[in-house]
Amino acid sequence: MVHRFDPPAETPPGTRGRGWLTLLVKVVVSVGLLALLFSRVDVGRLWRSFKTASPAWLLAALALYALMAAVSAWRWGLLLRAQRVLIPVAALFRSFLVATFFNNFLPSNIGGDVVRIADTAKAAGGKTLATTVILIDRGLGLLALVLIAAVGATVGTALLGGLAGPFKAWVLWAAFGAGLGGTLIAVLAPATFTRLFSPLRLLHRQWVDERLARITDALRRFRDDPAALAGGALGAVLVQLILVAFYVAIAYSISVPISAWHLAVIVPVSFLVQMVPISLNGFGVREATFVFYFTRLGLPIESALLVSFLGAVLVMVFSLSGAAVYLGRR
Repeated sequence: MVHRFDPPAETPPGTRGRGWLTLLVKVVVSVGLLALLFSRVDVGRLWRSFKTASPAWLLAALALYALMAAVSAWRWGLLLRAQRVLIPVAALFRSFLVATFFNNFLPSNIGGDVVRIADTAKAAGGKTLATTVILIDRGLGLLALVLIAAVGATVGTALLGGLAGPFKAWVLWAAFGAGLGGTLIAVLAPATFTRLFSPLRLLHRQWVDERLARITDALRRFRDDPAALAGGALGAVLVQLILVAFYVAIAYSISVPISAWHLAVIVPVSFLVQMVPISLNGFGVREATFVFYFTRLGLPIESALLVSFLGAVLVMVFSLSGAAVYLGRR
C-alpha cells in the first residue's frame, strides 16, 4: 500500500536561511529573464494569438500529458518489480500525480522525488532501495532526453536545416554515449561502480558500508533482469516522445508553423536547461530556450513565449489532480 507523505515539521535555522536565499536568487533570475523577454515582444500580438488557441488541440495536449504520467507510472513499477517490490500501477500512478503537484508548486523539482521515495520505502524495505530505483528511473529519463534531442538534431539537420545553437548533433550523441557507457558499467559491474564511492566511508564507515551494499545488490538485480531494465529504457524514450507530441499539439493549437523534428530538439534541451537549479521551476530559463531556438527558425518571439507558457499552464492544471489525491490521503 502507498502511504501519505508528510513534509518535515521543522527545518534547522541555518538551513532555512540558505533555503530562503536560494529561493530569492531563483525568483530574481526567473523574473529578470521574463522581464527581458517581455520587453522585446508585442503584448497585443501575444494576446491575440492566445485568444485564437484551439480548445480541441489544448485538450489533446492535456490527454497526451496524462498518457505520459501513466507510462511513467508503468515504467516505475517495472523497475520496482525488478527489485522484488510489488506495488499496483494504480497506486504508483496516484503517487506520480502527487509528485507532479509537488514539482510544480514547490520551488524545487526534488520535492516530487521525495514523495515517490516516501511512498515506496516501506514496500522496498527502506529508503535506500526506493531511492536507488528513483535514481535509475531519473538516469534512464535523462538518457532518453539526450537521445531524442540527438535524433531530432540529426534528422533536422539532414532534412530541414539545422538549428544554430550550443547543442550540436555530435555533442548530443557524445553525451548520450558517455551516459550509456556509465549506465552499462553501473549495471554490469555494480561492485566496481559502488567502489568509486568508497571514500565516503571516511564520513561514517558503518552507515556508508550498509548503503553501498544495498545499492550494489539493487544494481545486481537490474543486471539479472535485463528485460525490466530494457522496458524501463523504452518507457523513458516513449515518455520523451509523448512530451514532444504534447508541445506539437500546443504549437498546432495556435498555428505555429514548426516541425515536430525541431521540437524534438527544443523540448528535450529545454528540459535539460531547467535541471540547472538557477530558476523558479524553470520559468524564464525555459522561455529563453524556446525564444533562442524559435528566432533561429525565423519564428516570432511571441510564438515561442506562447508555446512555452501554454505548456507550463497545462502542466500546472494537470498537476492539480495530484493536489486532489494528496488531500484525499489526509
